[in-house]
Formats: sequence, structure tokens, C-alpha cells
Amino acid sequence: MFDVIVCGAGPAGAVAATVLSRAGARVLLVDRARFPRHKLCGDTINPGALAILRRLGMTAAIEPAARRLDGMIVTGERGVGVRGVYGRGSHALSILRRDLDMALVTAAVTAGARFEEGVLVRGALVDSAARRVRGVVLAGRDGRDVRVPAPIVIAADGRRSRLAMPLGLSRQPATPRRWAIGAYFAGAAGLRPFGEMHVRRGYYLGVAPVPGDLVNVCLVLSAPFEMGDPAARLRHAVARDAAVAERFAAARMVAPPVVIGPLAVDAVAAGTDGLLLAGDAAGFIDPMTGDGLRFAVRGAELAAEAALAALGGRLRHPHRALARARAREFGGKWRFNRALRRLAGSSVSVELAGAVAATAPWILRRAIRFAGDVP
Repeated sequence: MFDVIVCGAGPAGAVAATVLSRAGARVLLVDRARFPRHKLCGDTINPGALAILRRLGMTAAIEPAARRLDGMIVTGERGVGVRGVYGRGSHALSILRRDLDMALVTAAVTAGARFEEGVLVRGALVDSAARRVRGVVLAGRDGRDVRVPAPIVIAADGRRSRLAMPLGLSRQPATPRRWAIGAYFAGAAGLRPFGEMHVRRGYYLGVAPVPGDLVNVCLVLSAPFEMGDPAARLRHAVARDAAVAERFAAARMVAPPVVIGPLAVDAVAAGTDGLLLAGDAAGFIDPMTGDGLRFAVRGAELAAEAALAALGGRLRHPHRALARARAREFGGKWRFNRALRRLAGSSVSVELAGAVAATAPWILRRAIRFAGDVP
């Protein structure tokens, strides 16, 4: 018998499982993938997320495998650009997502969680009479479904959660609908210890140096029909962009790109009786600010705290307490990210933002620190 089943072993699921297990809960952590696994991501841990992982004692295996980033470079149309340093003794890290996820899963197992990989979650085990989630339904090794009961389930299984979406707790909005193409390049010149975000009409291009002398390049588009051949589309975006073209003239794509989308997820609640949401399953606004991992790890910690309070008899409806905690913790950042999402989707706003950056760059530098969750 498990106290909590955590579905999804990405950063949110692994952090929740670690916090719960350290507190003495019996935890089952499951994921459909086998680890280490590759996942399209910006591969950066911003200063706020890094501070949380350090506080939780989960960076011992991460920092040696990572590369330090001191800030962000943001450019707009017509050559306008600003370099923002995080400052205050803060920095970010870049690390291949497969290495990050493996390190965090290892921490969860070390803390006492039972980890089952290559296991597909079919859906929630729902007690219709009590209107409560009482476990999960997993795909068994023999092809038959297996019902696994638990007082609390944490859905950390991503943007298309098999738990949250069928229960009507989250959905992908009609707008904005953005798609991402991401790949690693080798041989780029002039790498600097900064992440980069190049905002253009209709798309933006994220660039981050990662360990192994590679560069993570991610193109986010507003219209999927513009994608065509994803590899060719990504190479074209890099080759035509004045901010990166010269540095990537001799670079080569080391593997076929990964494509995902639509990206945004709106969550209407933080869960329901017996079920708590964490990570992208709890809502995902936009990858532009690079703070998705901070939402994931802090949101997972909040979900674990709510679960522990419920197991201890101190909370009757932990999903309601979690919703309040998430609103307090993330409310200001949600508003900021939504404003940026609207700005990036308008060519007029992109032009205006470029003008502001050219005349008052301190505004953009302050926004970079805020986006980085600098403690």
C-alpha cells in the first residue's frame, strides 16, 4: 500500500517524490519513459529554481554536470539588444535535460521512493460515489490494466496529462497555439556564459550553451504551417538571424530536431479530492521566460506539503490549499508571463518593446532578473 502515487518522473514528479519520501511517506513514482531519456527543453535552471534545489539538497550530482550562465541576452527587431546580468551573487545553470532528470530521479530513489519506469498511466482510479480519486490505473506488463490504490495521487505527467485532462482540470487553450522545434548544434563560435532570447515577428529563437560544447537552439512559432521540414526551418531561422548567423555559420545540427506543440496549458484547478497537480500538468504559459523549471520544482514542493498535511489529518481538501499556495507563490509571475506572451504575439508590441529597450535598457535588465527569479 502506498501513501502517494506520483505520476511523471520529470523534475516536478521527482522533487515531489523526494520531499514526500524524506518525510516518511510511502511513495510510488511512475513514468512511461525509461531513464535517462531525452526531452525537448531549454536545458536551463534559472537562479530561482537553482536556489530551491540547493535548499532541498538536490544539486550534488547536478552542478558538476552543468555549465554556469551569468544572465540573459535579449534582442528585438532592428538590432536592438540588451545584456542582463543576474547579479546579487546569483547565476543559472545549463544542463542536458536527460542528465538533470536522471539526477533528480536518483535523489527520489535514494530518499526511499519506489520508481517504476516504462509504465503507462491509463487514467485515474475514481470513486464515482464519493467523487474522489483513489489511485491510478496503470498498463500492466501483460497487457492488462492494473488498479493501484492510494489516498493521494500527484499528477506531474506533463502538458497532456492523462489524469488532469480527462477530469476537466486542464486544457490546451485555443490561443495562443505555439509550436517548438529544438535541436543541438556543435561547432558554434563565440559562445558566452549567457542564455539568449531573440524575439522576432511571429516567432522567437532561444539559444543556450550546454555542456559538451553544444548549443541548445529552440525555435518557437505561432503557426505550425510555417514549420514545413522542421530541420530546414530551424536552420533557416538561424541562418537568417543577424544575432546568431555569423556564430553558427560553421555549426552543424548533431541530431534530428524534436517538435512539440501546442505548448500552452490552462489549469482550472490545482486538483480535486484525492488528486493534486504539479509541473506542466498544473498549467504552462510559455517557454519564453525560461522559468518553467522553477514553477515545476516549487510547485512540486507545495503539492508534497499539501499531501503530507492531508496524510497527517491536518487538511481535508488539500487541492484547495494547494490552489491558494500556488496563487500566493506564482500569481505575480503568471501575470508577467501572460503579458510577455501577448507582447511576443503582436508585431506592433515587438516594435514598441524594441524602442523601449533602445531608450531605457534598464527596464529590460530588470525584467531579465525578474524572469530569472533572482532570489
